[in-house]
Amino acid sequence: MEIYKYDTHVHTSEASGCASSTGAETALAYKEAGYDGIIITDHFFNGNSAVPRRLPWKKRIELFCKGYENAREQGEKIGLTVLFGWEFTSDANDFLTYGLDKEWLIAHPDIMDMQIWEYAQFVRRCGGFVVQAHPFRIRDYVKKLVLIPNDVDAVEAVNLGGNDIQNERARWYAESYDLPITGGSDTHNVAAAPKGGILTDMPINSISDYAEAVRGGRILKILDGKE
Repeated sequence: MEIYKYDTHVHTSEASGCASSTGAETALAYKEAGYDGIIITDHFFNGNSAVPRRLPWKKRIELFCKGYENAREQGEKIGLTVLFGWEFTSDANDFLTYGLDKEWLIAHPDIMDMQIWEYAQFVRRCGGFVVQAHPFRIRDYVKKLVLIPNDVDAVEAVNLGGNDIQNERARWYAESYDLPITGGSDTHNVAAAPKGGILTDMPINSISDYAEAVRGGRILKILDGKE
């Protein structure tokens, strides 16, 4: 059986204020590390965004997408699949959003005014796919935990930016609500070889493929960075 390796939670310095590797650098590093593809999920404007807030909405979205676009361009040259998503934040709790595109973002500046449950429901009605990222991460800036199990499609049960206890709690949360699980590295810098993500028994060439892998139990293993 052929096995495929993907990272579903990756940041770039073009759009994430806390990242230090460009999209092109990131794509190259993942290819060298043996991955078949990555999903760029930069911090959106309600998170640690590198995009100036004073700019008009459309310009902000164009700049926000640069990390993904640069990674995709490099990926096309080297044979790495690069897909698009983003990390939407509410009260310092993060929700990975997949399946929608730049044009959708340009058309919906109103998402910034939505409650997180409204946002998740709206995204899903529009054909998107929402994964709650690292739901039990503890940081000084996280003042409360926000859980919306009825409004997400899956839970990130392994995130390399957390620890084993936080990941175990995330898995318990998903199992408690019969939600599928997935995992990602939450990479912000590729100075060290990339780790984390998922192994599947199917190629992921689109977000629809990724959603099928998660919902259909096609994830063979969630990588914890210790392999």
